[in-house]
Amino acid sequence: MEADITLRVDGEARAVTVDTRTTLLDALRDRLGVTAPKKGCDHGQCGSCTVLVDGRREVSCLSLAVAKDGAEVVTAAGLGDEDGPHPVQRAFVDNDALQCGFCTPGQVCSAVGVLAEAKAGWPSAVTAPGATPELTDAEIRERMSGNLCRCGAYPGIVAAVREVAG
Repeated sequence: MEADITLRVDGEARAVTVDTRTTLLDALRDRLGVTAPKKGCDHGQCGSCTVLVDGRREVSCLSLAVAKDGAEVVTAAGLGDEDGPHPVQRAFVDNDALQCGFCTPGQVCSAVGVLAEAKAGWPSAVTAPGATPELTDAEIRERMSGNLCRCGAYPGIVAAVREVAG
């Protein structure tokens, strides 16, 4: 069975017909040609496919595209560009927070989500009970733990998130 859906991807409304079993990741990459989110594990374990859906980070390989009809989807490519990078993108470059780059789009989207979650006061597993979350290195590592990096760029990733958090 197929369905016609519209996704607002990186600021542009995109209509697409998808099989109702198609993941958001596959709709983005295979149907719409949006290649920023990467297919790593295809099981929601690595985070390379992380995007922002209606402002919240989400692993797109576990989301059905039809369930996101009408949603605002922002990929790392939609956060900024070479002439005007997003502060997180700039911090990743400045802090050498990438090596091969495969996981970087998901890491960047996740970092943007982490910053928004902390600003909203959402606790993590390491936030002290009743405390307002502060983005310490431990807090950043916990919040970014769903995004894996085979190259081990974690120190730079933590430094980049800390820099943008101020």
